Amino acid sequence: MFNQDTYLPDPVLNREFYADVPVKRALAWVIDVIIVAALLVPVVVFTAFIGLFFLVPLYLVLSFVYRTITIANGSATWGMRLMAIELRDSYGQRLTLAQAFLHTLGYSLSLTFALVQLISVVFMCTTERGQGITDMALGTVMINRRG
Repeated sequence: MFNQDTYLPDPVLNREFYADVPVKRALAWVIDVIIVAALLVPVVVFTAFIGLFFLVPLYLVLSFVYRTITIANGSATWGMRLMAIELRDSYGQRLTLAQAFLHTLGYSLSLTFALVQLISVVFMCTTERGQGITDMALGTVMINRRG
């Protein structure tokens, strides 16, 4: 069932782990953007609307913290959980806080360079395990959650 090199499900023998993951990953991303935007509203109100002057940096910081904490606590953001997918490390284990931080950092850095993000999305749609650039660098993979 697992590949000897990485302990991850083999994409040929266990296709169900990777079925529809790129689409689910895209939908999870949209859900997460909406969740972070909703979390931003009370932050702006709490700052007596001064936060509006720093909306983009506030969004980026809140998004980083949200993604790191949710991935560390369940190997998936809330959007990923709704889509029934999760991140696993090269040993098939859930991500630790350090791994979640590094994954979020890689994701955030790839967003700052449109070409890198585009290449990452192409990799997610075309490689056998659907890994983006950050996933390849860290040895992580997005799979369907076991029901």
